[in-house]
Amino acid sequence: MALINTLRNKMGKVVVAFVAVAIFAFILADLLGSGSGLFNNDNQVGEIAGEDISLQEFQNFVKEREGFYQLQYNRQPSESERPTIRQQAWELLITKYAFNKQYDEVGVEVTGDEVWDMMQGKNQDASVKGFFTNPETGEFDRQLFLNFLNNYENQAPVYQNYWFMIKSNLKPARERLKYENLLLSTGYVTSAEAQREYGAQTNVAEVKYLYVPYYAIGDSAVSVTESQLKDYYNEHKEEYKVEHTRSLKYVAFPITPSKADTSYVKEEMAELKKEFSTTERDSVYAGANTDATSFFNKYHIGTLPAQLKANAGNLSKGDIRGPYLTSNGYVIYKISEIFQDTISYAKASHILIKGDNDEAREEAQGILNEIKGGASFEAMAREHGTDATASRGGDLGWFQTGRMVEEFENAVFNATEAGLVNNLVKTEFGYHIIRVDEPKTNTAYKVASIERNIIAGDETRNEAFRKADLFSSNSSNLESFIQLAKEDTLNVMTADKLKKNDRRIGVLGEARQIIQWLFRDASKGDISEVFELDDQYAVAVMTDETEKGHQPLEEVKTEVTARVKNELKGEQIITKLKGLSGSLEQMASEYGSDANVYSSSDLKLNVNSLPNVGYDPQAVGRAFSLEKGQKTEPFASENGVLIIEMQNITNAPEVADYSAYKNQLQQNAKNRTSFGITEAIKEYAEIEDQRYKFY
Repeated sequence: MALINTLRNKMGKVVVAFVAVAIFAFILADLLGSGSGLFNNDNQVGEIAGEDISLQEFQNFVKEREGFYQLQYNRQPSESERPTIRQQAWELLITKYAFNKQYDEVGVEVTGDEVWDMMQGKNQDASVKGFFTNPETGEFDRQLFLNFLNNYENQAPVYQNYWFMIKSNLKPARERLKYENLLLSTGYVTSAEAQREYGAQTNVAEVKYLYVPYYAIGDSAVSVTESQLKDYYNEHKEEYKVEHTRSLKYVAFPITPSKADTSYVKEEMAELKKEFSTTERDSVYAGANTDATSFFNKYHIGTLPAQLKANAGNLSKGDIRGPYLTSNGYVIYKISEIFQDTISYAKASHILIKGDNDEAREEAQGILNEIKGGASFEAMAREHGTDATASRGGDLGWFQTGRMVEEFENAVFNATEAGLVNNLVKTEFGYHIIRVDEPKTNTAYKVASIERNIIAGDETRNEAFRKADLFSSNSSNLESFIQLAKEDTLNVMTADKLKKNDRRIGVLGEARQIIQWLFRDASKGDISEVFELDDQYAVAVMTDETEKGHQPLEEVKTEVTARVKNELKGEQIITKLKGLSGSLEQMASEYGSDANVYSSSDLKLNVNSLPNVGYDPQAVGRAFSLEKGQKTEPFASENGVLIIEMQNITNAPEVADYSAYKNQLQQNAKNRTSFGITEAIKEYAEIEDQRYKFY
């Protein structure tokens, strides 16, 4: 029993430790095969590192993840959580086929002795140690560990499963660690690099620069040829790589409850009200008949539902109130009990004058005197209050005992009636003018409630479907789709560049079935069937497709045109500036109002922007290439044309030890490498994800 209790106490910690490395867990390579040869292409969900992934294998991994989810949360995953679980299963398959191949190529191996060492040796894994920690000593309990293993067959299934979770993670986690360390050890930072980083962070330049933004020249002043666009596109083609995407347009047909639907719910609530009045088990009846998750609560006068609060003076046990109209339907309340609570509640307002001196006290006393003389409390609070309540006239609302500082609370809860507290109340925050809006009360209410949402009935849904189906049937292509929508005054919405595993579409929200149709069945110009969503029907038309690879010039022509125009504008600005002479100020004056001279007195090399210019690492680099008194020729930068003049540069003094900067560079490189390993392996594996055919 002691063993079981200890394990039960440790379960939560084990789960947390497990989840942190879940992506590398549960790799059952000996138990699960790829399914190659057993299924044809119609049953493949993709390809990873040259291995075909069958639907059956993927589903096995999904079921495995669902099982662990149930262990962790003691429930089945909801529909909204299943996409995440399927993604975790896919990542595990990537680990199985892509990562493990890399481990084999470089000779990464974890032996049985290493696994045993992680369980109870010098290099014990934290999850094992946490699972078998003695709660009294806080240390790993080897005897507890051995007793568990020796009696493993007799342990409860839940503890066997948790141990399986921990143990199965040890080997893959260590393999990944070894592989990462192997690659990380290839990186090295020299002393010269560390010294250079020290300079980048500490050398300070004082610069002056003339800046002419590209927008100083209007677009109409430059003309772009098709040849120039093609040349620019070919030179920068790698910037326009994209994933496979498709686009669509759609119209929605909302399923809005009718008057008949509203009347039906109202009549139903009337019947429920009759039965509710006779039942003695209020909470049970309410829970069995409500659409809400909360149906039996304790309230005080300040938290009662608005409809009950308005009638608080004549509420009694057994009262049934409603049905009241809500944003979603109707609600009825039943007062199950009215009792005197041990907690007191009161409602008050205050004006706080901060300070602990005579001036603050005199100011507060003057305000109190004005209110006693007839001035508006709310107006004085807005004018003189010094805390967040000032904007709402000092209103603190309802609060219970124990929420305010002692002096303030005593003043409010000792009041026997509503009204202005006669004297100032001093607390650690300052001086308070207090008005008791509702004196203390211990009266509390237990209220049962039944809410019913007004939902569309079959007739309403059928009518909405009929309209959507008629629209779909009469649309034959994009042109007729748009024309019919215009005739029916339907709003045509656009969803561009959807990916095959996306789940949401614009205002439709969750619309996975439409995306499945788009990638599995649709061709350009095809009109969809009617899709039923939660509260609406939708009809879509496929409008465009971009294959994986480089976007065609036509698709990025607007962006390319803008960039080419900036290049041409830059050439014009540079030509004009080269014809000028004198100081930067003289050149700017002669150029015109579009040229401005700015300065920076604390420019550092590791900062990638210039004040009033913006992000421009090239310009910062050029600045630090200058000697004192030198200036650059006009050059085109990110956002315009610059001439930079070095006023002064202050180099930081040499230090004896640059190890801090060396360590910083090494850590940055380590972080980049850790992330880059995963991305590089995935890219090298040439992953083909076709899950969209099935999910």
